[in-house]
Amino acid sequence: MTRFRSIFSWMACAVVVLPAMAAPARHAVTSVEIAAAMQSIGMQISVDQVTLLSDVVASTENPRLMVKSMQHWDDGRVMVRMECANREECLPFFVGLRLSQEDKQQTNALAANRPASLPSRAASANSPTVKTGSPATLLLDGDHVHIRVAVICLQNGMAGQTIRATGKDHRVVYTAEVVDGGLLKGRL
Repeated sequence: MTRFRSIFSWMACAVVVLPAMAAPARHAVTSVEIAAAMQSIGMQISVDQVTLLSDVVASTENPRLMVKSMQHWDDGRVMVRMECANREECLPFFVGLRLSQEDKQQTNALAANRPASLPSRAASANSPTVKTGSPATLLLDGDHVHIRVAVICLQNGMAGQTIRATGKDHRVVYTAEVVDGGLLKGRL
């Protein structure tokens, strides 16, 4: 029994002596980096035209960003889905772009080359942006926390409306604003 106590005491001391590991650093993805990624696909976008829909962080500074898709909004803006080239650096995220007339022509030219990537919402102006039962991503923002939750919409909703959504386990019901198809925003 004495031997067991001495081994246990030694193990407890060893645990206390080990240095603590630092959490991986998080770096904010900026409008400058997003504008540069847009310029890499041929769109001359300035930093002033970029709207971050939520705070975006990456595990490295200046990650290489890729444009995955673009979708026209009714108010003349474009929603862009982006992600890091190395998926371990950041989660996919959305940004809004306010386009000038010249930029709209560039976007239409890009759409001609990739017709599936730029669907227009003008044809579906009366249909809901999200529908009851459809999956969505809920962005929950707090003062120091940013959480992405996979949810199921409990109501139909248009962009800007507040709807209810639930987690996939149906234990929690969230109230969130519809940003666009498949994207909701809430506060903690």
